[in-house]
Amino acid sequence: MDKVERKTLVEQVYSQMEKKIHDNEWQIGSKIPNETELMKQFGISRNTLREAVRALVHVGLLTTKQGEGTFVTHSDELNAILQRRLSKSTLADILDVRHALDKEAAVLACARYTDEDMLEMEKWMHACRAAVADGELDSFVDADISLHISVVKAAHNSLLLTLYTNIVEQMKISIEKTVSLADDYTIGHQQLIQAIKVRDQEAAMQEIDHYIHTFKKRI
Repeated sequence: MDKVERKTLVEQVYSQMEKKIHDNEWQIGSKIPNETELMKQFGISRNTLREAVRALVHVGLLTTKQGEGTFVTHSDELNAILQRRLSKSTLADILDVRHALDKEAAVLACARYTDEDMLEMEKWMHACRAAVADGELDSFVDADISLHISVVKAAHNSLLLTLYTNIVEQMKISIEKTVSLADDYTIGHQQLIQAIKVRDQEAAMQEIDHYIHTFKKRI
């Protein structure tokens, strides 16, 4: 690796360490190399290294455990910040944001989905129906989340996908506790996917409204 040169050394070290995390060279849960190794690798002083590490800890990518070392906690700065913020939010607040993202995703998916996107959405729609028929709640929750994520993917907006996947991950336990296979919103997916398939934005938004409003009644 090239030694860091002029500019702001802390920022350059931060960026190089962040890249190692993002590229999965330093995997989530793994311990990063010790200070001596990193100082040699980057050609920097201990103080510069510690400032960069502190900055990465601050945004949530790293965590330092006394007597053990420094470990990777997230692979993306935005994900780390979102997870920290979402952990302090109520389920009702998170659901309001999810509602807005779901509707925007459905609208964009109507305009942008590809044949491959539709196959993916239909796959998860059928998985939801199969889980209901088999009475498999855990399978339904996983398929339901995957279906909604497939709709967001069909919107072809990477930032929207990042926001959405973080929110759904934060909600998963609450979804599992709240969902019942007897609820009518567990069978509404066919109408949503059909609306997207014919590119009917209004109908797609109405299906999202129905799904979220029904869910809100149970929290």
